[in-house]
Amino acid sequence: MTNNFQTVVGEGGFGVVCHGTLNDSEQVAVKVVLLLRVHYTNLVNLAGYCDEGDHLALIYEFMPNGDLKQHLSGKRGESIFKWGSRLQIALEATLGLEYLHVGCTPPIVHRDIKTTNILLDQQLKAKIADFGLSRSFPVGGETHVSTVVAGTPGYLDPEYYHTSRLGEKSDVYSFGIVLLEMITNQPVIDQSRERSHIAQWVGFELNRGDITRIIDPNLHRDYESRSVWRVLELAMSCVNPSSLNRPNMSQVANELKECLASEKSRRNMNMDSQSSPEVSISFDTGMFPRAR
Repeated sequence: MTNNFQTVVGEGGFGVVCHGTLNDSEQVAVKVVLLLRVHYTNLVNLAGYCDEGDHLALIYEFMPNGDLKQHLSGKRGESIFKWGSRLQIALEATLGLEYLHVGCTPPIVHRDIKTTNILLDQQLKAKIADFGLSRSFPVGGETHVSTVVAGTPGYLDPEYYHTSRLGEKSDVYSFGIVLLEMITNQPVIDQSRERSHIAQWVGFELNRGDITRIIDPNLHRDYESRSVWRVLELAMSCVNPSSLNRPNMSQVANELKECLASEKSRRNMNMDSQSSPEVSISFDTGMFPRAR
C-alpha cells in the first residue's frame, strides 16, 4: 500500500503517516503504529489484530487477575494486597512507564495512567495497558508537545490541562495519584470529603497532623513505617503542581526499589524472630511528609 513506506507525509501522535494507494486507485494516508514495536515485560503485549470486513480489533495478551483497582476495592473477592505486594506492583508499573519514557525512540507518553490501566497477570505481575491516548514525541529532543488535552478526570495533570503542553511529567503526576490510591485505598474524587480530590485531601490531613485517616486500615499496620512515609512523600512530589518539581520515572523507580528492599528486610527479620505479622507502629511527627 505504501511502497515500503516510501513517502512520509507527516507525523501523528503515535507514529509517522505515509502516503499510500488502496486498491491501486484510491489515495490514502497510512499511520504506522508504534505499538507494533513496543515490547517490554511490564507492558501488555499486542499479540495481533483482526481486519476482516467490518470486524476490526486489536488483540492483546490476556491478564487473568484483572486490574489494580479491582484488587484495592476488594471486588474480586480476594484479600487486600499487603504493603509489600503493593510496593512490588507499583515498582513494576513504574518500570513500564520508564521504558516508554526512556527506552523508546521516540519517547512515548501514556497519557492515561490510572489503577484500571494497571493489569495483573497470573503471577500478579503488573503491566501497563490501554495505549489509546498515548503520544510519541517528534524526533529532535523536544521535551513537550502541544496537543488537545485528553485523560481521566482526577488523574489529569493540572499543568497539562491549563497549557496543553504534554510531557513525560504528565504521566508522573498521574502515577503519583495511583500511589496515593495504593497508600490510602480512597477514591480519587470523593465529594463527601472536606477536600474532594485525593491529593488535596492527603495534603490537608498531613497539615492537620491527622495521619490515621490517610493509610489504608486494611493494611492493619503490617508494614515498615519508613517505607510508607517515603512512598507517601514520593507520591506528593509526583503530584506537585509544577512539572519542574516532579521527579522523573527513573527517580521514582529508584526510590520504590529502596522502599521495597526495606520492607523485604523487615519481613525477613520478622520471619527469623518468628514474630507476629501484626506490627504495632508509633509515628514520629517529625517524619510527616511535606507536599513539595
